[in-house]
Amino acid sequence: MELQKVILYYGFTPLQDPEAIRLWQQKLAGDLNLKGRVLISKHGINGTLGGNMSDLKKYVSATKKYAGFKRIEFKWSEGTGNEFPALKIKVKDELVDFHLNFDLQVDERGVVNGGTHLKPYAVNKLVEERGDDVYFFDGRNSFEAKIGRFKNAIVPDVLHTRDFVEEIESGKYDHLKDKPIVTYCTGGIRCEILSTVMVNHGFTEVYQIDGGIVKYAQKYGDDALWQGSLYTFDNRMTLDFSDHTPVLGECEKCGDATKQFYNCGKISCHSLILLCHTCAKSDANKACTHDNSHNDSEMIG
Repeated sequence: MELQKVILYYGFTPLQDPEAIRLWQQKLAGDLNLKGRVLISKHGINGTLGGNMSDLKKYVSATKKYAGFKRIEFKWSEGTGNEFPALKIKVKDELVDFHLNFDLQVDERGVVNGGTHLKPYAVNKLVEERGDDVYFFDGRNSFEAKIGRFKNAIVPDVLHTRDFVEEIESGKYDHLKDKPIVTYCTGGIRCEILSTVMVNHGFTEVYQIDGGIVKYAQKYGDDALWQGSLYTFDNRMTLDFSDHTPVLGECEKCGDATKQFYNCGKISCHSLILLCHTCAKSDANKACTHDNSHNDSEMIG
């Protein structure tokens, strides 16, 4: 079997005809036997796909030939061939469901009035220079941070991405408006929007990690500012970046260390439960009592 890989990517650029882009992408990815999810809107494209490495390379090459997508950076990770059950390509109003109460501005260079992009090394340099004055701000659903996060990060209590606007507007972070804030998320796309929300609400020094957690942890593993495992919105569930990844999660039933999420056993429930191997043997333990829904409007990264 050929080497299997997974790619994660996004690109913000004005698209005049998202439906035409969808049809092109459907044929391109379908002809290459790729599986995964691709979302398209008037603001750009966001996708994660798995398949044979050679086929993914062909997909990347063809996609980058489109003028608006030539600057997209594709992030690669190991795959098994079983990450996705099928290929789904859709047109949506928003690439990420923030339910914004303002018009997102996008040009050929990306999101307008967002956070300053920092390469992984620049993130470390900022912390070295500014120390505890720097605040890491998690741009993911709160359950994702249970198994991995940046050191001393602020993890907002949000169940869905659409909760972030209200969270920022609540005023609970207003004391940080003049502090350097580094937003982070899986591949970077959620921070493109989150950082814009923060800038629009008066935060004066907002950054985002270029390439997200994936790029940072691929460079530094568990030997710098990132700690633990990364939750992924596919059948892998988690991704580690070294052979000594610390286990930060705690079993919701017994408290033992674990990084493994399980789908709730209740019919039609999309929640996730963090369980150790022993507790997961009992189906009764897989019935949740809360909403850690990972079906966040087909979240990708």
